[in-house]
Amino acid sequence: MKPCLIGDQTLLHRKNDPMKTLPILALLLALACPAPARSEDLAGSRPNVILVITDDQGYGPIGRHGHPWLRTPHLDALYDASTRFTAFQVAPTCSPTRSSIMTGRHPEKNGITHTILERERLAPGAVTLPQSLREAGYATGIFGKWHLGDEAEYQPERRGFDEVFIHGAGGIGQKYDCSCADAPDNTYTDPVIRHNGKFVKTRGFCTDVFFQAALGWIKSRREEAGKPFFAYISTNAPHGPFIAPEKNARRFTDLGFGREQAGFYGMIENIDENIGLMTAKLGEWGLLEKTVVIFMSDNGMTGGGSGKPGQAMGRDAEGREMLPYNAGMKGLKGGVEEGGVRVPFFVRWDGRIAAGRDIGTLAAHIDIFPTLAALAGAKVPAAQVEGRSLLPLIADPKAPWEDRAIFAHVCRWPSGSEPNDHQWEKFSVRTQRYRLVGTDALYDMEADPGQKTNVIDRHPEVAAEMKAAFDRYWKEARPLMVNETAPMSPTQPYHEWYASQAAAGGIPDWVAPEL
Repeated sequence: MKPCLIGDQTLLHRKNDPMKTLPILALLLALACPAPARSEDLAGSRPNVILVITDDQGYGPIGRHGHPWLRTPHLDALYDASTRFTAFQVAPTCSPTRSSIMTGRHPEKNGITHTILERERLAPGAVTLPQSLREAGYATGIFGKWHLGDEAEYQPERRGFDEVFIHGAGGIGQKYDCSCADAPDNTYTDPVIRHNGKFVKTRGFCTDVFFQAALGWIKSRREEAGKPFFAYISTNAPHGPFIAPEKNARRFTDLGFGREQAGFYGMIENIDENIGLMTAKLGEWGLLEKTVVIFMSDNGMTGGGSGKPGQAMGRDAEGREMLPYNAGMKGLKGGVEEGGVRVPFFVRWDGRIAAGRDIGTLAAHIDIFPTLAALAGAKVPAAQVEGRSLLPLIADPKAPWEDRAIFAHVCRWPSGSEPNDHQWEKFSVRTQRYRLVGTDALYDMEADPGQKTNVIDRHPEVAAEMKAAFDRYWKEARPLMVNETAPMSPTQPYHEWYASQAAAGGIPDWVAPEL
């Protein structure tokens, strides 16, 4: 723990007579270094909440996570000011993770078994996090990527969000032979955005636009007494196509990077700039002491934009090779190894949650709903939510915590096939100590975090127990996979709505809020 400072004095290192200074030191320490909040003090405290989730960034591309050349000073500062969960688990791909954030249960129980083909739609009967928070008196807003259904009944304004500023599909400009499609011919620069049910034409790079919109909304909410807010800032960056603002990409192309890798890493450095803008504005508006800020990613680092393992993309100013970096983990996005499903999870609340602290206890996407609901004093649908509130650990990392299993499955079997035929393919089970990958590989994650040694022959009883747990989970999840027999939509709602609005009066320019 870092010592607390009063002026330029380090209280833990003062050499005055302890009998004379002890009462004074105790008082000063109490004033300067308030004790970490107790779990019961955090529960029902009703802070504002900002949840920032990036797309395909993963764990490795952050300076404080050991990245050797990426520049992320503002994420590093957020890291320093946060409690960090260092074994935080999500799903292998984006829609599944986002569904778990919204519902507090594993993706397959939300009907999510793909990112397209009508299998990315969040089950209509699920109670969502923003619905729960809104019932508790919160204003709710989403800015960026939704990707849980593009048809009208699945849109975020039907799922608990008051303010909606999003692109369609899973990425800007995407279109598939199903309902999943963004506005036609959309681009990362000057994107068309759907704002509270109407399309608007924005100006600027997409990540800058999403943060501008979110911060404008936050600024408008900050003075409303008794009405805290939940802002879900969900960037499509650094997902492909790998296109960054030229000022961000240029640093990498000058170092010898190809356009794709320059785009990927440039987008991350642009995200970092926006984290800096957000933090500065929250400080300017007096909100850092009133707001929980969470930063995470939706799945492991993409293997496309990040470059090929072991292959240099360029050289730094000293001539050293610049290689892809994934914090020594095995696997990438789309896989069930640690590198495919472990992400950053920083939690900052100035004056209430300890800064500079790591929590190694296993935590996951399913825990976000119950944690934020506990903070807000909101109702949790107990029959639906599988996760746990993390407030006890946030208050005391040594709090009693029963071990459990977190499940991951790539799914993505061919549409129309029987999911049970694919149960034992591309899955993993994670406990605090072990990761089971498929039916024949077990890793001791405490002794071997890089998954280099398969220990299933040494611990067959552990593997058997984890397989049995996964089988029980699957039998619960299979009846809830509600999208498996859905017919493919012959139309794309975003294309239809765009054409209708264009014919009726056009697509107006968005007026960016002043910050």
